Amino acid sequence: MFDVIVRFGPFVVNPRARQVFRDETELHLSSKAFQLLCALITRRPDVVSKGELLSLVWPDAHVIDANLNVVIGEIRRALGDSAQQPRYIRTVHGVGYAFCADAIEEDRSQRPGPRTGARFWIQWRDRTYPLIDGDNVVGRHPECSIWLNETGVSRRHARIFVDGLTGRVLVEDLNSTNGTSVRQKPITAPQTLRDGDVLQIGSAELTFRTWSADASRETERIRRR
Repeated sequence: MFDVIVRFGPFVVNPRARQVFRDETELHLSSKAFQLLCALITRRPDVVSKGELLSLVWPDAHVIDANLNVVIGEIRRALGDSAQQPRYIRTVHGVGYAFCADAIEEDRSQRPGPRTGARFWIQWRDRTYPLIDGDNVVGRHPECSIWLNETGVSRRHARIFVDGLTGRVLVEDLNSTNGTSVRQKPITAPQTLRDGDVLQIGSAELTFRTWSADASRETERIRRR
């Protein structure tokens, strides 16, 4: 799977956050549909055989072509595509499928911070941990981005992902022993964070904070009234 953000038409695919957006709206794809879409984008414009796609998406199971057809149908519905007049997924009868749209890859290493001018950080006790664009791993291992030397915190407990493109921040539990909670609710899937959210990482209580240049200017404008 590719490791950069890819744009095509009105869509944005972020493989690290496992998200697909149409403009500002997130699309909901099953895990297999997302994996299959990424596989086709990676191999574009080449045709990927049905056998290769089946072994990629169902590596430990014996499935038939009908399973693949169902997942391809799910992707097409999400993208508003059709088999008869394909804009994104082309069927090569008897062979497989190909991604047929023009796509642009975004080099994350060359991209500046969020377009919104936002900054994000985590507060724990009297410490402040700035969050970088991309992955920020939280855990008890000293090499973690946010090192919490606290009993009850797993070595790699959770992941906080900052999407510099949209300014969105997600937290995801990494199969920790004691779980991760946001706003006092245990999470089982990636959860969007908002300014002031309290995270329970095992036995450690953290606070997520944001700063936005736009919000700061608005606050200053209100004060001057």
